[in-house]
Amino acid sequence: MPDKAPENPERYDDDARLLDGTASTAGVAEPRPVDDTTPGGRAGADESRSRDSEGGSHAAEKPRKNPVLVWVKEIVTVVAIALVLSFLLKTFLFRAFYIPSESMESTLDVNDRIFINLLVPGPFDLARGDVVVFRDAQAWLPPVAAKPAGPMDWVGDGLEFVGLAPDNNDQHLVKRIIGLPGDRISCCDAEGRLSINGVPVNETYINPAEVPQPKTFDIVVPEGKVWVMGDNRNHSEDSRMHQEVNGGFINIEDVEGKATVIAWPINRWTILDNYQDVFRDVPEGTPAK
Repeated sequence: MPDKAPENPERYDDDARLLDGTASTAGVAEPRPVDDTTPGGRAGADESRSRDSEGGSHAAEKPRKNPVLVWVKEIVTVVAIALVLSFLLKTFLFRAFYIPSESMESTLDVNDRIFINLLVPGPFDLARGDVVVFRDAQAWLPPVAAKPAGPMDWVGDGLEFVGLAPDNNDQHLVKRIIGLPGDRISCCDAEGRLSINGVPVNETYINPAEVPQPKTFDIVVPEGKVWVMGDNRNHSEDSRMHQEVNGGFINIEDVEGKATVIAWPINRWTILDNYQDVFRDVPEGTPAK
């Protein structure tokens, strides 16, 4: 009687491996572990880790920013910084004014734009020959009616605030300082010249287009005041013409600053001269008591 065929033994998860540890031909061999000690094994492992790393970096990459928004942000930042700097300059260093009349020709022409130095007077002193802008505290100018409000007034207000447009809150004038506190000024000698503290001066800044018509006066500048005149003598309503008010003098506290440069138009760009050579031989005056 033939022997009974052995029943198939029950298979377990480890039946694919024989007792001696060799792979069975009937089962499915497990993948061999990578041996990092072999060159090929190390390369394979490194390549696998590299792919994993690249995948992780791609997964963590931030979304790209809209270049238009980045550009707009940069422009807004630059404009804001420029406005702040302009405001600081206007407040502490320089201020813009425009010339509406011919009283200072040919030094300053009508519609010139000038910048004044706010550090003069104080901490720096005024000097003879300085071209200065001052508030019309003595009412030399006729009052100007206020303009009706317009829809675009905010533009002018903004430019005025940052110093790119002249301040229209007060009326201002621009003249040249001829006399400082204590100076005695008289007009005129036989040659039509001014004398300051007894010394005649040749005013080379006077408009050469016309010969000045002399107006006789003899004054001493009080403490805290200055005597001013326009370079276009025949067309300047200056200290000579307003002696009935404050003696024709300008209070130093009303001086806004010293005009330093013509900024506009471009073909008029120049640094303004105070002609110290004209006053070189003039002695110091004696302040009135």
